Amino acid sequence: MTYKIALNFEDGVTRFVDCKSSETVADAAYRQGINIPLDCRDGACGTCKCHTESGNYEMGDYIEDALTEEEASLGYTLTCQMYPKSDCVVSIPASSEVCKIKQTAISTKIREVRQLSDSTFSLIVEGDALDKLHFLPGQYANLQVPGTDQHRAYSFSSMPKDGAVSFLIRNVPNGLMSGFLKNTAAPGAELALAGPLGSFYLREIARPVLMLAGGTGLAPFLAMLDKVVAAGGSPFPLHLIYGVNTDADVVEIDRLEAAAKALPNFTYTVVVVDEASSYPCKGYVTAHMDPANLNDGDVDVYLCGPPPMVEAVAHYLREKNVQTASFHYEKFAAS
Repeated sequence: MTYKIALNFEDGVTRFVDCKSSETVADAAYRQGINIPLDCRDGACGTCKCHTESGNYEMGDYIEDALTEEEASLGYTLTCQMYPKSDCVVSIPASSEVCKIKQTAISTKIREVRQLSDSTFSLIVEGDALDKLHFLPGQYANLQVPGTDQHRAYSFSSMPKDGAVSFLIRNVPNGLMSGFLKNTAAPGAELALAGPLGSFYLREIARPVLMLAGGTGLAPFLAMLDKVVAAGGSPFPLHLIYGVNTDADVVEIDRLEAAAKALPNFTYTVVVVDEASSYPCKGYVTAHMDPANLNDGDVDVYLCGPPPMVEAVAHYLREKNVQTASFHYEKFAAS
């Protein structure tokens, strides 16, 4: 059997390698041009110690000086002795540069640009290389603004399908990418993409999940839901609170409805700041974080939104003295 191993480096770069069940993760990475730090290859030095965030594996021989029993129980592994038994996600305590990974651009073409609202564009790009693009749901890519040497970072709003991926892009007044999408972009136009990047991604679902999205921060959650649907669902409840400023800013409800139909354990709430909104939930996201969704702290919280929203949620959890099992967030701001 051959498995996909996601290697997450400390600078946010992610690379996937194919690893046979009969070879170690370190050997598979080296075979594919990625030099995970290691010295002995015999499970004796501990140089290749990493943390496995998800997946099943078996360990070969090693000594306790290299990996203690307590470390092993917490998911730490020695990649020189790690034999995968499923797809895995492994955090590497080194930068991609140290491991000699170069950021490469993928050539794509625009399939479709739609302005979903005054505040949001939908961008779909396609290309042969996208069939081989692997990323964790929630991660982002750098898109080069055509005709410039400038890049902008956007979260994937879908998993790869039929050689295409999508993005939700905020319409920023006088923004470089916004101006291109509004005035110039057309199907067939070339667009360079580099990635995947980022440490914000869906981990293994081991308890209830609360997702908090602000504006175009909805994008990574759409990709996460795609992944959960493709995996056959979740044994634990997933709840999304999607916050926007006005009713006109609400987008992609059809995709949320489709996810709700496909996932019996998934529910969502739309929260609109504008008091004149037709939606029943008004105000800010923190006003609608039901204690049931926090599950007495036994919950994994994922948050993607502008800095004030991230800070408000963190303050709310501290004020309520809620210690969540995990809290993953991604801040974004207009360039």
